[in-house]
Formats: sequence, structure tokens, C-alpha cells
Amino acid sequence: MPDFAEPLARLITEFKRLPGIGQKSAQRLAFHVLRASREDAEHLAQAVLDVKDKLGLCRVCNNITDRELCQFCGDSNRDPKVVCVVEEPHGIVGIETTREFGGRYHVLHGALSPLRGIGPDALKIKGLVERIGQGEIEEVIVATNPTVEGEATAVYLARLLKPLGVKVSRIGMGVPVGSDLEFADEVTISKAMEGRREM
Repeated sequence: MPDFAEPLARLITEFKRLPGIGQKSAQRLAFHVLRASREDAEHLAQAVLDVKDKLGLCRVCNNITDRELCQFCGDSNRDPKVVCVVEEPHGIVGIETTREFGGRYHVLHGALSPLRGIGPDALKIKGLVERIGQGEIEEVIVATNPTVEGEATAVYLARLLKPLGVKVSRIGMGVPVGSDLEFADEVTISKAMEGRREM
């Protein structure tokens, strides 16, 4: 790696820590910031700090929000009887682009992965069980990613939730195995939601 001035080298190193950003991309981003006006750099820095300082988790579903309830839990027009479970908040985006799901969400913030030491207690499952215990939820759609971890999580949730008297369904496999919901197109997600099956 060429020698850069220390502040530039530090910025490149920080950009490389972002997912999907290698050395060349990190350098391009760092040089872009260097060429930008101080005002633009301050806006970028403030946006990063605001994400850390002003966002938290919805008290009901664990989605990212800047209020007590996220936009979905606070929307009285959404069906509270159907809850779609996703691994991460960005999984909601893929489902929402179809404009076909009118229920609410629950975000686990991960998937079961015994090899990485992620068990059920590390996920936000307890809140989902409590929500079901309140009696309003009739169906849980498990929309975890079609990966080994996502499938293991789906099977675990089905075994845990079915005895509670709710219908548990899994999104159809229109989503390619090994991918993330974040990168699936609208038609694929739409077909996956239509083809969900009871577990």
C-alpha cells in the first residue's frame, strides 16, 4: 500500500472496515471526502453521529426508529394479527417494496449460528413470544434468509411458536438460497410471500 499522510491513511482504514469495501474503494471514498468541501465533510460526519445518537429500537418489534414505536407498529392501518419475522431491520425493506404485506414485523437481530456462538438467547425472540401471549397475533410469517442459519432459525421458531396456537408459515423459496432479502428484487420477494407455507 502506498504511503499516505496519516489522517488520509486513517480514513482509508476506517472505510475498509465497512462491509463490501476493499482497499481501492476505501481509497476512492477517502479521496472523495478529501476533495469535498468542509461543509460536505461535516454533513457526512454529523449524519454518522446522528445514526449513533438518535436511533434506537422500537419497543415492540425491535426495528430501528427515532421514536418509541417504529412507523409500522405505530400505524393503526396495519394488521396486528399478522407478524412477519425478519433477521435484520434491512429485511423489512425488501418486503415493503412489494407493497403486498400489510401486517407488522418482528426483528430478531440475527440468526441462530451455533458455530459462531449465537443461540436463541442472543436473538430477540422473547419479545415475540410475549407479543403472541397477548393473544392478538394469529399468524407468524418467518422471513429469515434462505441460508443454513436462516433455515435453522425458521425451524426453531416453528417448533417454539406452533404450540402457542398461532399459524406459523415460511416465505416461499422464490428467494435464491444463500442470498439476503436486502438484495432480492420486488417480484422475487412478492412470489416468496405468495408461496409461503405453513411449518
